[in-house]
Amino acid sequence: MSEPLQLVIFGWGNPSRGDDGLGPALMARVEAWLEQHAQVGNIFLVEDFQLQIEHALDLAGRDMGLFIDASASCEPPFEFRRLAPASDSSFTTHELSPEAVLHVYAQVHHEAPPPCFLLSVRGEAFELGQPLSESSAKYLDQAWAFLSPLLHHISPEVWEEHLLVR
Repeated sequence: MSEPLQLVIFGWGNPSRGDDGLGPALMARVEAWLEQHAQVGNIFLVEDFQLQIEHALDLAGRDMGLFIDASASCEPPFEFRRLAPASDSSFTTHELSPEAVLHVYAQVHHEAPPPCFLLSVRGEAFELGQPLSESSAKYLDQAWAFLSPLLHHISPEVWEEHLLVR
């Protein structure tokens, strides 16, 4: 029997900025799920306020990656898409896009990054000091209902069948 694929999940955002906390909120659900599924030893979690160049190193030795974040521009309730490396304008800032992280990985390792996906959950309100908005809390529930079955099937081919971009 082959070894299960290793998945690294990146969740980022600032919980003190309203819906910007959707990434960490979904990561908390993944962490609780992992506690209930102790036999799953192939999922690794990385949570931060924003993506940095160093996060490319967290992809090393992994078979797949998942990036989770709030988005003010995706269609409600969420989008799920495959990522490709790209040197975008975030490459020169203090915060990187998931595509730029994959680009850094390719530059550092001189090889293509592992297959990676982005789960963007629609955010409505990002003001400092605000709680999660009511609508985004519902979107969070829907994103979790979508993601939790995928955690049982860590496979790029299986995940490709569930791409959801409107």
